[in-house]
Amino acid sequence: MRATYNKYRSYYGDNLKLAIPVVISQLGHTLVQTSDTIIVGHFAGTVSLAAVSLATSIFVVPLVIGIGISYGSTPLIAQNNGRKEFAECGQLLSNSLFINVLSGIALFAIVSLGSIFFLDHLHQSPEVVRQAKPFLLLLALSIIPMLVFNTFKQFAEGLGFTKQAMLISIWGNVLNICLGITFVKGLFGIHPMGIMGVGYSTLIDRCTMALVMGIYIFRSNNFKQYLKGFALKNIDRVRSLKILGIGAPVALQYGFEVSAFSGAAVIIGSIGLVQLAAHQIAINLASITYMMSSGLSAAAAIKSGNYFGAKDHKNLRLSAAASYHVVIVFMCITALIFTVGNHALPWIYTSDNQVILIAAQLLILAAMFQLFDGTQVVGLGILRGMGDVNVPTVITFLAYWVIGLPLGYFWGIHLHWGIAGVWYGLVLGLMVSAILLYIRFKIISKHHRDKRPVIIARD
Repeated sequence: MRATYNKYRSYYGDNLKLAIPVVISQLGHTLVQTSDTIIVGHFAGTVSLAAVSLATSIFVVPLVIGIGISYGSTPLIAQNNGRKEFAECGQLLSNSLFINVLSGIALFAIVSLGSIFFLDHLHQSPEVVRQAKPFLLLLALSIIPMLVFNTFKQFAEGLGFTKQAMLISIWGNVLNICLGITFVKGLFGIHPMGIMGVGYSTLIDRCTMALVMGIYIFRSNNFKQYLKGFALKNIDRVRSLKILGIGAPVALQYGFEVSAFSGAAVIIGSIGLVQLAAHQIAINLASITYMMSSGLSAAAAIKSGNYFGAKDHKNLRLSAAASYHVVIVFMCITALIFTVGNHALPWIYTSDNQVILIAAQLLILAAMFQLFDGTQVVGLGILRGMGDVNVPTVITFLAYWVIGLPLGYFWGIHLHWGIAGVWYGLVLGLMVSAILLYIRFKIISKHHRDKRPVIIARD
């Protein structure tokens, strides 16, 4: 054990130094939904909590698709930085900003149309749907400034500057909580807004974060040599396609996983309102640990991108292994917390005893999939940094939409196992994804380890 630790000690330190600020800033995306859920659960009641569950379960799909697209620039920036091609990083920023703004507008339009035409046909409680519709529209609008923030965040993180996005995320969440409580309860003479209050607070929070992050990028001396390549005239087809070549598959990877969980929420909503509220609590807690692991994944992608760009395959493999070690230890700790605190944690969200009892049972299942969830998302990050995105996309589709969700529906509905049966399917999907992605990493790393220069014989 000590020999293993000494072998990877420097990589643990380097990865964690990069990862911790990324983890905190990544956590900001989920904490917005967490604070919204807690505020609504305590101040607006079970029906509103179920409405938040329905809306966020739908919104999280375009959310992670947008985040995935924005990730397309990070490995390219990390690789070009590793090659000392600084101006190219600025040109990639120009194209990334263009792509992400268009993506945000498109996703807003899709969610808006979906909320109008499809929410009424999901076999949910009419009162839940009535509250969910306008809340979902506000969430959809907030995706545009969120992707602007993410554009600058991924640029900075690709260059190894991670602390500023972390600080902005922290203060953004403080702002969201303060505004959310004020709007929902109607403090300081403001008319109580109910569920819409957290919708407005989320929109204001994300607009503020985008503005502050943009100001930081353009005014900091850290980025002057890189921003020489930033200009609207540098938006071109070749670089945009390079970014989308990574970002689109990453968006599909995240989309396949998260949409499976969203599909599970719709299935659970057809079982009952109380079950849906309990699902929202358990999945929100699991989402917190997932987004923290996603931060470790983003850091792993940056490090593997640096080493891959520099053609340093030995350090790439050691750094990747260290990332796996870190996430395994972290997720074992969170699994223990979920197990020990399975009855206490739901009290943070609601005082409804029936909801708490079901959520406590789900947290035991959430503890079971923590290890699989962490290793699969870190595996995706490592492979993304190496430019390997297409095969992992197929793996995630098979794991969640061919195996996990269909079996969850079969066990939960046809075998009448209820909400637990749906979650068993999710656990199985995560396990399959984690195993296959690790096998893929071993195959790719072995290929680069065994790669030798080709010598062409001359007559």
